[in-house]
Amino acid sequence: MLHFVFHNPVIAGNTGNAIRLAACTGAMLHLIEPLGFNFDDAHLKRAGLDYHDLADLQIHHSWEDAKAYFDPATRIFAFTSHTENSYAQEQYRDGDVLLFGTEPTGLPQDILTDSRITKHLRIPMLPARRSLNLSNSASIAVYEAWRQLGFPGAGGAN
Repeated sequence: MLHFVFHNPVIAGNTGNAIRLAACTGAMLHLIEPLGFNFDDAHLKRAGLDYHDLADLQIHHSWEDAKAYFDPATRIFAFTSHTENSYAQEQYRDGDVLLFGTEPTGLPQDILTDSRITKHLRIPMLPARRSLNLSNSASIAVYEAWRQLGFPGAGGAN
């Protein structure tokens, strides 16, 4: 199973979309608090409510709690625009963790420099653009990793 993590998400609609992504791919979504919304938020419900029961979701109180959840040998890829390492060049494995930062600022420096981070990865885009939408970025990365693994569980999608 793939895992993808949103650190301190603040836009409910992005998390709702991520819930749908988790349900549709079999990846597990992890949210690291604090969250910028509650689960009663209308945007969250509208984006992901009908998939919530189909998604694996884990909420962690902190980055330290999230790290402790994963085996120390688990690879954690931090997505950031501050690297030249393309996500498309990585060879993903079952159990990998794809870590994304909060919508307005990305991952904090203390997480980017944490020894548990296996590698920094970026999704290419045209120059002079700040960033992609969080849920779009997660979709791009999760689908590439799932494709490389042969779309397990998708029933003939290869």
